[in-house]
Amino acid sequence: MSEIEAQVEETPVEETEAVVEKVESEAQVEAKSQPETKKEGPEKWGIAHIYSSYNNTIIHVTDLTGAETVSISSGGMHVNADRYESSPFAAMKAANSVVEVMKTKSFTGFHIRVRAVGGVGSRVPGPGAQAAIRALARGGFKLEELMMLHLFLMIPPERKVEKEEEESSQLVLFLHYIL
Repeated sequence: MSEIEAQVEETPVEETEAVVEKVESEAQVEAKSQPETKKEGPEKWGIAHIYSSYNNTIIHVTDLTGAETVSISSGGMHVNADRYESSPFAAMKAANSVVEVMKTKSFTGFHIRVRAVGGVGSRVPGPGAQAAIRALARGGFKLEELMMLHLFLMIPPERKVEKEEEESSQLVLFLHYIL
């Protein structure tokens, strides 16, 4: 036998098992003595306003009243070329930057409001809207409401007085004809 094998045989197995048990028990005591650091505080909610057109995607997060801006970001802030401002990639990057700010300000959830151009423009949100919603949803927040704001062109209806006058005058003519 060599010298190393002789030394291995001389160390008793019981001593090494006792040392292992002692280390395990110390680890258990340390784990029990540390309190949990995760504390539940009051929930903090916000509203994520997403404006998506075919030229840009803007994500604006406010508190529930809409009075205080928490964070704002647009697709144009994260890409170099103007033609990429409305792309889903730029919208995703803008949403991720908003998520980081919301995490630092300890928000727990938000409502989402999506808006298109509306009026005489397109009533359909641009290509970045869906990517922004998905990126916000993956941020780890509670989502309670998704609202699509439709902005229609307001065309005033015809005057009702004219129709009523026409109907009454036709009725009078009809009565005169019968009598």
